[in-house]
Amino acid sequence: MRVTCAIIQFDSKILAVQRSAQMKLPLKWEFAGGKIEPGESEVDCIKREVLEELNINIEVKKRLTPVTHAYPDFKIELIPFIADYVSGELKLKEHADYVLADKEALLQLDWAEADIRVVRELKEYKN
Repeated sequence: MRVTCAIIQFDSKILAVQRSAQMKLPLKWEFAGGKIEPGESEVDCIKREVLEELNINIEVKKRLTPVTHAYPDFKIELIPFIADYVSGELKLKEHADYVLADKEALLQLDWAEADIRVVRELKEYKN
């Protein structure tokens, strides 16, 4: 399953979202995103997913290293993008909570396993 995620920058802070108790990997933290639809580009996917899940528009800046991870019952290829917040009022439509944090504080969250390598790469990323 190919999935995109957005590391959304709000000035010097980065948005992380917490999965709801009803989702797979309940209450784990992740970067917003979702499955690529047939015929959809990675960038179109991440823009659509962020708008659907969070009610905001983003500008995609850079693609980071994809991560392949096998969970017990499914496998994903997670394709991360650095993005800037552009417009819209942040509203959680699927997630339980969110945080705007600096890179170091992100490491303290209980991340979904596939996202951990993305967080580590982000820590080394220089704008």
